[in-house]
Amino acid sequence: MNQARSSATPNKGGERESLDNEVPQDDTVIARALKWSLIALGAAAVLGIGAWLVLRREAPEPVVQDAARIVAQPIDEAFDATPPTVHFTDVTRAAGVDFVHVNGAYGERLLPETMGGGVAFLDYDNDGLQDLLFVNSSTWPWRTQEARPSPPALYRNLGNGRFENVTEQTGLDTIDMYGMGAAVADINGDGYSDVFLSGVGPNRLLLNQRGERFTDATSQAGVAGDDAAWSSSAAFFDYDRDGDLDLFVCNYVQWSREIDLGVDYRLTGIGRAYGPPTNYAGSDSYLYRNDGDGTFTDVSAAAGIQVDNAATGLPAGKGLAVHPVDIDADGWLDLVVSNDTVQNFLFLNQGDGTFEESGMASGLAFDNSGKATGAMGLDAAAYNNDSELAIAVGNFSNEMSSFYVSRDGGPLFTDEAIVSGVGAESRRALSFGLFFFDYDLDGRADLLQTNGHVEDEINVVQPSQHYEQPTQLFWNCGPQCARNFVHVPLEDTGDLGLPVVGRGASYGDIDQDGDLDVVITQVNRAPLVLRNDQSLGHHWLRVKVKGTGLNQDALGARVDITAGGVSQTRAVMPSRSYLAQVELPVTFGLGDTARVDHVQVTWPDGTTRQLSDLAADQVLEVSYPAEDLQATKE
Repeated sequence: MNQARSSATPNKGGERESLDNEVPQDDTVIARALKWSLIALGAAAVLGIGAWLVLRREAPEPVVQDAARIVAQPIDEAFDATPPTVHFTDVTRAAGVDFVHVNGAYGERLLPETMGGGVAFLDYDNDGLQDLLFVNSSTWPWRTQEARPSPPALYRNLGNGRFENVTEQTGLDTIDMYGMGAAVADINGDGYSDVFLSGVGPNRLLLNQRGERFTDATSQAGVAGDDAAWSSSAAFFDYDRDGDLDLFVCNYVQWSREIDLGVDYRLTGIGRAYGPPTNYAGSDSYLYRNDGDGTFTDVSAAAGIQVDNAATGLPAGKGLAVHPVDIDADGWLDLVVSNDTVQNFLFLNQGDGTFEESGMASGLAFDNSGKATGAMGLDAAAYNNDSELAIAVGNFSNEMSSFYVSRDGGPLFTDEAIVSGVGAESRRALSFGLFFFDYDLDGRADLLQTNGHVEDEINVVQPSQHYEQPTQLFWNCGPQCARNFVHVPLEDTGDLGLPVVGRGASYGDIDQDGDLDVVITQVNRAPLVLRNDQSLGHHWLRVKVKGTGLNQDALGARVDITAGGVSQTRAVMPSRSYLAQVELPVTFGLGDTARVDHVQVTWPDGTTRQLSDLAADQVLEVSYPAEDLQATKE
């Protein structure tokens, strides 16, 4: 870590919410300058400024915002906007998951200690069951009297409601690193999922040897990164459409123990505290091009994903989450990156090996007031089953979760946190992992965000804040409601509503019943494995897309279905949320519809395959078309 690059200065006695505007190297100055240009984007942005006034003044929401939605979407006053009761049951111990995250905290309150805890769903042994990988941190190396290995933990799904710890037999017990997140993909085309682990210090790439063991290929592949870097979320995706999987790695801030102690954040009545990244210099993320022979080349600079702060010339990014998504529907995967207390990035893929950073121009960089937020996890979905794409971002406490919505399939977004129904309920929470999923299988994408403060004694100085916070579930009521999303009462969600120190969050079908179960990690604690016990009688379809060549997982493919007159779209892209990977099969809720009229799979190279008149309640495996199958190219 280049300590000289940091312009961090000590700040004592302040809280995070009051520190966001104090350091000029962050984007506050730029944001203020951009504020009026954002207003000029259109009436939707003006409405966003009204939302800001609501937040600041804590007054009733302006009627004009709902009026805008009423004009755009017909409201059905007779529609029952009461969320269905769906309980999630904590089966962690009953399932045999005994992992406990280790963060190495010993009283100095070093920033990485409160940020980690990734999780990934994967089928590492190709038996059709979703296994679980938990990323661990460790004790600090200078604490020699406490130093001990804290490897990641891999649990094999036995298919009977239980998991078996196979960390040692698969060779993962030899991994010793201060881990953060995971990315999963078959990078060498052998049909088995490989694993990339990010962390504080060198990252690791582990190759899956036919579902039996993992071997360390970091050095050969060239993806360790800088020894002094702090990497967070990561994603495999094919950015250049050459058929193999490239790798994007978020880097957070320039950090070392010496920098942390020099910044010396303190809270009155507590002493040293886990401070915000405001006083730490930013970092450039990594883009690695897969060379197809087991090696990767760092093309970060040439590809245009390194962004400098215009005021200082230093790296602007403080990346915590990344999600590859085709924003402009041109067939090339773009990248959305959430940055903590500085502008979010949108890297638009130019189709020539380069990206154009368009966060400001798209409306994704800042909130409605032109201010950067403490952005954590993120996800994207066609939440209305139409061309409108939503990008949700979990933010710090006293900041609403962002809910950016595109119009007409284009790359121009407005933050509709309040009119969507997400804003008011999310404001008090400090959110990390966040994702869209159809938990009740009614055919609409719902939203989950897991919460937990970074400071374990925050309640001493802020009575309204707690270290442990309940996970929130937002039911998608649909466009016929005044607000798309309705906050589900905690008492109606079962164990999902238990207060946690939530960080990573993911979903997968662990019991093969068609609905999506949830896993939430906690700092220095055991995770929660939450079984979805919905019993609404809704039908479903799960689609497992098979790829070809060096992209056997078909990452970047799109699945479109039509059933009962409703069309839905899902992307095959497991990298989402925060430090996490969701399962590879995509799940569609069908409600009361028992047959699927039409399924179309579009592979990353544009090849499509169509199937018709299918029974619901099945796992449909769709392979890349052979020569004897009819296929088209978009």
